[in-house]
Amino acid sequence: MPRFSLIVPCFKVQGFLRECLDSVLGQSFGDFELIAVDDRSPDGCGAILDEYAERDPRVKVLHLPENVGLGRARNAGMPEATGDYLFFLDSDDTLTPGALRAVADRLAETDDPDVLVFDYARTYWWGGTRRNVLAEVLGEAGAGTFTVAEYPRILDLLMVVWNKVYRREFVAEHGFAFPPGYYEDTPWTFPVLLSARRIAALDRICLNYRQRRQGNILSTTSRKHFDIHDQYERVFAFVAERPELAHWRPYLHRKMGEHCLDILAKPDRLPPADRAEFFRRTAEMFRRHRPEGTPVDGETAVLTGSWTAYRLRRQAARAGREAARRADRTRRAAAARARTGWAGLHAHRPLDENLVVYSASSHRGVLGDPAAVYAAAREVAPWLRGVWVVRDAETAARLPSDVEHVVVGSRRYLEVTARAKFFVNDVNWPGALAKRPGSVHIHTHQGTPLKYLGADLLDKPGARLGFDVPQMLRRADRWDYSLVANRHSELVWERAYPCHFTSVRTGSPRNDVLVNGGACDFRERHGIPDGHTVVLYAPTRRDYRRGGHVDRIDLARFAADLGEGHTLVVRLHPSLANGPARGMGLAELARRGIVVDATDEPRAADVLLAADVLVSDYSSVMFDYANLDRPIVVHADDWPAFSASRGAYLDIRAEAPGHVAHSYRELAWLFASGGWRDEESARLRADFRERYCEFDDGRAAERVVRGLLLGEPMPWPAVRIPGQASAPDALTSA
Repeated sequence: MPRFSLIVPCFKVQGFLRECLDSVLGQSFGDFELIAVDDRSPDGCGAILDEYAERDPRVKVLHLPENVGLGRARNAGMPEATGDYLFFLDSDDTLTPGALRAVADRLAETDDPDVLVFDYARTYWWGGTRRNVLAEVLGEAGAGTFTVAEYPRILDLLMVVWNKVYRREFVAEHGFAFPPGYYEDTPWTFPVLLSARRIAALDRICLNYRQRRQGNILSTTSRKHFDIHDQYERVFAFVAERPELAHWRPYLHRKMGEHCLDILAKPDRLPPADRAEFFRRTAEMFRRHRPEGTPVDGETAVLTGSWTAYRLRRQAARAGREAARRADRTRRAAAARARTGWAGLHAHRPLDENLVVYSASSHRGVLGDPAAVYAAAREVAPWLRGVWVVRDAETAARLPSDVEHVVVGSRRYLEVTARAKFFVNDVNWPGALAKRPGSVHIHTHQGTPLKYLGADLLDKPGARLGFDVPQMLRRADRWDYSLVANRHSELVWERAYPCHFTSVRTGSPRNDVLVNGGACDFRERHGIPDGHTVVLYAPTRRDYRRGGHVDRIDLARFAADLGEGHTLVVRLHPSLANGPARGMGLAELARRGIVVDATDEPRAADVLLAADVLVSDYSSVMFDYANLDRPIVVHADDWPAFSASRGAYLDIRAEAPGHVAHSYRELAWLFASGGWRDEESARLRADFRERYCEFDDGRAAERVVRGLLLGEPMPWPAVRIPGQASAPDALTSA
């Protein structure tokens, strides 16, 4: 008996069907059967299904004699199912890699609940991806099981069949089946969830919900949307037959009204001539099923009135929104004029020689090289006033109480940026910031470059998508000093940023703590046992994939293959921290204690100090980590695609800081055999450190403060050879 029975109805989806089937048959978890139902599809679906059935015994095909619709096609597949759980997958959607393994593990963890609800992401026809906006409902559901009465928020999720798996015996016990119609998920999902005695949640994206440009009935203008009324009648009939569910009638009554009004509000659903009829039918049904004594308020209150009143209310709402937009534009314009005037007022005042303005990672907080310079300035030159620029009030609230800050664009921001003598940043200041004569801009960058940057991206159209290179260079024209940690960086910056700045061989301030050593409580905070070998996996983003995230390693498998005595720590690229990447499995694995998610750790140095070995692909973090003289493994399984799409200043496979794995099999073997820390690994690491940790001597931050902020001479490695820059080198030894 297989663990899962996947039922896949097919009708006029030949362009998407192979991708759907491949996403199932390519799963790492193979204990399933796939029951494909050809709903008398007039295209090539039937032949495709037969082709897959011939080469994979897990595929069984049912050819229906006539077209019966999505719901009844699912019904046709259910009697053929022998698995523990039913999984209804639409034939234009796909499973994410590792989805079935994650579902199976969660079912085992929760002792086989009646229903397991998992997460999904919308994948748009134009290439975009967006995670379910209510994903937190799953994250907050808890580790155990529950009923809808114990956790009613589960009903806030999209009421569809395909974001859940169902225990087959539970479905058979209650006789659940799909009715005919186009909103057939509604009278299935509500009864199933209301009847389930044990529900579990999985906070992981297991399915890609394809948003087709055309062909989706729910986005087609027709009278078929009137079917929603019949489907809710079935839901109310189900509840009426079960007195123990009567207390859910007010909720379902409101839900029905909201659902129908949502259909009515969408311009692409109902023909204009049928909208009044749809409203009247909804209002009649709303009145008829209203539980006695239930108040009607909020959005559904319009259903107690007439179609004319509804239309007038909608028109008034649109007019109000337009008026609010115009008023907001007027307010913003007036505020901008006021801020400009305020900045202009301060621009006539002399520069404050002791004022230093800092920013890091697009105003995300006290981070990176600027943070190291700031800390050194507070110690070496406490009379210097350091002010941080942050992007919003939420970021400001996370800062230590003794850190002076301003929010970008605010009046105080304009004041300090108009008066500051020094600016320290690792990205770039907004274009509106005017560089005053006499001010000094210090650019720290964000580590040693491996990937193409700046003007070098002009030959990489995919990598520079949405990135304005000329504008970026105009902003870089404000730099006075560019910090470098090695001669490789010096040459790259002067090529990638053809601007008038001085390259200064300071080393990377953020790496001082790695060179000098420092206290780190990361292991203690994350409960990592004493004696464990901490393996840090730090992948970078990919420019050949929209959104940047590509799963190159099955994290659960890697953690298992590392074995006892090892802890796998994962730190995603900052640009992926708030996207769907963590929902593809990292968040769930971290909750279960299989891995440690260090993506949100504000100090990257704490994570590096805690790690015994680094596994990365093409992330610049390897240049920083090399300062610790600990093993590094490069996982370069997609180097040709990566280097072709983004461009690289060196072939990291030929100049690696350790062994290179070209596949997951090679990566696993390096750890199983102990090769990751052999003599050859040490030799490669020594050569790498000599080239790329050249100027990191533990005094970089002090060197910046004394040499650039205070104008004091500093000794080697702060020696500059002539380059394109023409400004005087404040760090040249006296």
